[in-house]
Amino acid sequence: MIDLRLLREDPDRVRASQRARGEDVALVDSLLSADERRRSSGVRFDELRAEQKGLGKLIGKASGDEKAELLKRASQLAADVKAADTERDAADAATQELLQRLGNLVHPDVPVGGEEDFVTLETHGTHRDFAAEGFEPRDHLELGQLLGAIDVERGAKVSGSRFYFLTGVGALLELALVNAAIAQATAAGFTPMLTPALVRPQSMAGTGFLGQAAQDVYHLDKDDLYLVGTSEVPLAAYHMDEILDADRLPLRYAGFSPCFRREAGSHGKDTKGIFRVHQFDKVEMFSYVLPEDSQAEHQRLLEWEKQWLTSLELPFRVIDVASADLGSSAARKYDCEAWIPTQGKYRELTSTSDCTEFQSRRLSIRVREDKKVRPLATLNGTLCAVPRTIVAILENHQQADGSVRVPEVLRPYLGGREVLEPVAK
Repeated sequence: MIDLRLLREDPDRVRASQRARGEDVALVDSLLSADERRRSSGVRFDELRAEQKGLGKLIGKASGDEKAELLKRASQLAADVKAADTERDAADAATQELLQRLGNLVHPDVPVGGEEDFVTLETHGTHRDFAAEGFEPRDHLELGQLLGAIDVERGAKVSGSRFYFLTGVGALLELALVNAAIAQATAAGFTPMLTPALVRPQSMAGTGFLGQAAQDVYHLDKDDLYLVGTSEVPLAAYHMDEILDADRLPLRYAGFSPCFRREAGSHGKDTKGIFRVHQFDKVEMFSYVLPEDSQAEHQRLLEWEKQWLTSLELPFRVIDVASADLGSSAARKYDCEAWIPTQGKYRELTSTSDCTEFQSRRLSIRVREDKKVRPLATLNGTLCAVPRTIVAILENHQQADGSVRVPEVLRPYLGGREVLEPVAK
């Protein structure tokens, strides 16, 4: 959530952020009104409580008719204090409910617009000319079937659409990717973490995934637990309700977990293969830093993502995501999109977001510095979303006979294999 003082001092900035997100601008005025009620009801309660305490002292010294009058006033005052307390609690609850609906403040340099209004910042690598090489590229599903690596038919039989099995070298390729990604993150100073896949409501809400993203979240009603769509959620909640000493920062974690997403708004999109699925594994980077260091940390996370994709020898571009496509928690987001030959376009493989103080305020995570306590900043960055990375590797490194060249960085984790060969039928 944002700082209420900033809302009061510069409401136009918050209105502009809501407008850029394509969200309800009237929410800002509703929140300002609720906050005013909250503050005035708090003042009213404090005044009545002070009068009540003062009256108690007078009653002890009074007698006769004076005491009777004071007791009568005390009785009325008790009812007034109770009513003021109820009003204060209701106003505070209304303020918090509206505040939870407000997205993070968009960074002023973010391009304004929707999904297609991003700005391309960099392009890396070159697209292969398959025509010049003398063959038509196969898509990842055909390659996966030739290699005995992907089985979507049995995935659908067992679990339904958008589920799959990774088999043989497909399973080995996932394990290689995860190990290589964790190795890079560890070398960069991240602490490896295996995180829970189920979290409590306060963890999911605190990271901002029960707002506009709620339709994609799986909820277990009987247990009131949520399946995470990313290990960002448990990593953000890891220090919930804690005060961290400034000399411990930055704290950097690399979480590995299964991820679950309904893909509720993706009917008809990417229905073939494993690009858009309901369950997948992912290595996620997460940082806790001082607020003034968040923009520099954001650039560092992006550089680590670029290092990873470069090591996989993939052509990719970096985009500055537009305001209406940020997600509620992010002030700014960069995506790295790999070239997918059979689709003839770039598709998102990694993403990194600067969430500034938005999540830490919701999760009550603070930093102590020079005896002062304040919210800190959190950032996240995908290092390896496994299925999409497999898609990009298969399609970009395929050969005419259906085999796939293994990027050098993965070979030590695949027993030294340089090529994945088609299996005999």
